[in-house]
Amino acid sequence: MDTQRLILFFVFSFSLLLLWDAWQKEQRPPVPATAQSGKQGPAQATVPSPSVPTQTKPALQRQAGDAIPPTKATTGKHENLRVKTDNFIVDIDLQGGDIVRLEMLKQKDTLDVKLNFVLFAPEYRYVAQSGLIGSGLPTHKTVYTAGAREYALADGQDQLRIRLEAPGPEGVKTAKTLTFHRASYLVDITHEIVNGSAMPLTAHAYFQLLRDDKAPPGDSYMLQTYTGAAIYTEQEKFQKLAFGDFDKDKVSVPKATDNGWIGMLQHYFVSAWLPKEKTQREYYAKRLEDKLYAVGVILPVTAIAPGASASVSASLYAGPQEQAALKEIAPGLDLVVDYGWLTVVAAPLFWLLQFLHKWVGNWGVAIILLTVLIKAVFFPLSAASYKSMAKMKLVTPRMTKLREQFGNDRARLNQAMMELYKTEKINPLGGCLPIVVQIPVFISLYWVLLASVELRHAPFYLWIHDLSAQDPYYVLPLLMMGSMVIQTKLNPVPPDPVQAKVMMIMPFAFGVMFFFFPAGLVLYWLVNNILSIAQQWQISRMIGAGDKGHARR
Repeated sequence: MDTQRLILFFVFSFSLLLLWDAWQKEQRPPVPATAQSGKQGPAQATVPSPSVPTQTKPALQRQAGDAIPPTKATTGKHENLRVKTDNFIVDIDLQGGDIVRLEMLKQKDTLDVKLNFVLFAPEYRYVAQSGLIGSGLPTHKTVYTAGAREYALADGQDQLRIRLEAPGPEGVKTAKTLTFHRASYLVDITHEIVNGSAMPLTAHAYFQLLRDDKAPPGDSYMLQTYTGAAIYTEQEKFQKLAFGDFDKDKVSVPKATDNGWIGMLQHYFVSAWLPKEKTQREYYAKRLEDKLYAVGVILPVTAIAPGASASVSASLYAGPQEQAALKEIAPGLDLVVDYGWLTVVAAPLFWLLQFLHKWVGNWGVAIILLTVLIKAVFFPLSAASYKSMAKMKLVTPRMTKLREQFGNDRARLNQAMMELYKTEKINPLGGCLPIVVQIPVFISLYWVLLASVELRHAPFYLWIHDLSAQDPYYVLPLLMMGSMVIQTKLNPVPPDPVQAKVMMIMPFAFGVMFFFFPAGLVLYWLVNNILSIAQQWQISRMIGAGDKGHARR
């Protein structure tokens, strides 16, 4: 009996420890073993210099990122263009043609659902930049000209192109085109060069994301999620590049490759540069002044003969982490939805949850149905465990007498208890199994509800308007706490008074943590407890009735 209760206590304590750790720590991969050797200054990139033709190497003989003019926060007045599509309201700074503000019309703000969500913004110091590398070619500091100050995607129009022009070296003309698409979070950015000079011209284009290290507004301190950079290649797969590792010079990115993407992640949203597949490229990541961080990719421009022209382009994805859409856009992009170390359990859970949602049309109802299905799958195991616990409850008076009979003689007491278990065919560890099974499912569903943007602002009924946020009135946590108290009452009471008190306190200690959990997770646990109570009560009633019938015979 003591062993069973101690194991229950440690199982609960271990689950609390895991959940607390999930709150406090961001998911970070180990630092790659192939870290770059040597110390670098904060404004230097962490990638080797790109492979370029001999005649252009002197301009790029240092690190690849050093060939790009450093960005500093500026306070001067910049002239912006305003672009409106069905998905975006975008501000483009004519200095550099940078996307300095990006508002999503189909995503609501985290703190105020009356407002649209803003991903890029000057106040967040989050911007998408691009430019050309080469003597006299325009960078993100060059002032462009445009034909208008406002652009809008018209009805029936599938694409909207914004063409910006800038001066180049003598005889060279350059332009930057941003193409927006209907019903898409992709923006295609193309740099064009017309070589009107008498000399061949070779250049490179860079595409980078710049931001500070602050978590997005509205992110709960208790439910911290990852905010930082990430990169994916077929060779080294998905890697997170934490800002803290930038500061410690521990960030390295893959050498020249022909695949992958690089971007910035935050809760529910991602921005990433997506060069065309099988295009040679080189990634870089660097820390700048004023706690700014830049990640990007450098692409070669085909050698341009006198009188000829060339172009280079990359796509920018800036939108929600919708897994089905991300998987279609680029290989590995769906990996930004990180379920932690229990992905092998969480991913199927999300697939099943999404399937149920398509059927019922409500994420809360889908969570309830998912709970019922999980309970049905583990019904045989739970039934066996509850039978063991019910039998334990029936023999509790006899165990109390054994404790009184043998006093402090632990050896004889344990021997007598084991004989009692054998006689009554009781497994003393059987009551722990349902809890052990529930822990990985619980943690997996926690990450599903926390990381899946599909559940962001998803309503249930009545006062629950967002299943990914905590219950505003704490009704579900209180009901869940009450259900845990009922479950404790159905379990056998430990003979040891100290253990009995601990088990009575556990529902309240465990329940308080649920005050800060997403309402969808509390809903799952509440429904699971209700089903467990019904199953345990029925099994206890049947065993109790059978024991009384046996006694009468």
